[in-house]
Amino acid sequence: MSLQTDNEFLPLATPNLAGNEQRYLNECVASTFVSSVGEFVTRFEQESAQALGALYGAAVSSGTAALHLGLLALGVRPGDLVIMPSFTFIATANAVAHAGASPWLMDVDPLNWTLDPELLVHELREHASAQGDVVIHRPTGKRIGAILPVHTLGSPADMDAINSIAREYGLPVLADGAACLGAKYKGRDLGSLADLTTLSFNGNKTVTAGGGGVVASDDQALVDHARHLSTQAKTGPGYRHDHVGYNYRLTNLQAAVGCAQLEQLTGFVERKRAIHRTYNQAWQELEGWEPFPEPAWAKSACWFSGVVCPDAATASALRDHLAKSRIAAGEFWTPVHLQTPYMNCAQSHMGVCTPLWPRIVVLPCSTHLTGAQQQRVINAVLDAYQVG
Repeated sequence: MSLQTDNEFLPLATPNLAGNEQRYLNECVASTFVSSVGEFVTRFEQESAQALGALYGAAVSSGTAALHLGLLALGVRPGDLVIMPSFTFIATANAVAHAGASPWLMDVDPLNWTLDPELLVHELREHASAQGDVVIHRPTGKRIGAILPVHTLGSPADMDAINSIAREYGLPVLADGAACLGAKYKGRDLGSLADLTTLSFNGNKTVTAGGGGVVASDDQALVDHARHLSTQAKTGPGYRHDHVGYNYRLTNLQAAVGCAQLEQLTGFVERKRAIHRTYNQAWQELEGWEPFPEPAWAKSACWFSGVVCPDAATASALRDHLAKSRIAAGEFWTPVHLQTPYMNCAQSHMGVCTPLWPRIVVLPCSTHLTGAQQQRVINAVLDAYQVG
């Protein structure tokens, strides 16, 4: 299956449904188990956790739900602060708010766009202190409940450094790995590098279930608690419930698609990386234009690819030029500290992500993007560079 060619519209990232998706859906319908119980749900939990390098996984309805449940499983409670980067999709912050906590927003490392460990330890030493068995943010008096790094665009955060800081302060770590399947950190899988790691299977992810998420860990008790909360915290065969629970279950239909997609993960990630390399090579001679970063100590899953323009005006002009060529060109996430619900949250100085985000242009990178189609995108970008 390939995207349209010639002058047809090229989208950013669409599902590649060339495997067993239809077959598994047919099996699911034939079994009549189309809701939240069925063999595909169990299989999807096992296979997604294995792909991430974790021992256990709980499938839920979205990546946001996975983050919410992960925070609750780690003991985050109303009134807490959760340390997280501002340079992320707003769902990360929303999950913190759903848990009744507030983000403590921090800037990112310019070399990899993930939570900056040096800034993290500086901010903790300047603004936090231990009081008994808890760590308090002195300016607000709030307890710090967790550290929530994000594996931005599938590029791993510096987990050794972050975990070292977390251990020093006795804080749990929940990693937002929404698009990280296939990534490596210093040669290691990501599933065992945090207390909990979450995944998203939204439609634009490298592998999709049409939606859904997973909470994964080597700690079975944490995963089981997250799964328990996702099923209305129901205990036993009767209608008895021991916590305030949620209807966050994944359907067997979605899991069937997800299982078919996971069978193709290796090839999909290889294709994403090839697209990433080709784009980055194309920008080498463009003065002031930069590739998407990849730290030397990591191997990114390369969920999205694109180019970093010299300034916001150039990026806007490039998006307009590509639109005229029927090529999708996306803006990057507006940092959380600039979003209306979170402008007044605790935050560090944002000298990296504030000027960076409007310079980023995301380009078509579907796993079934052909070489000719990618060259069409590159030619259009080079044309815009020459015009500019």
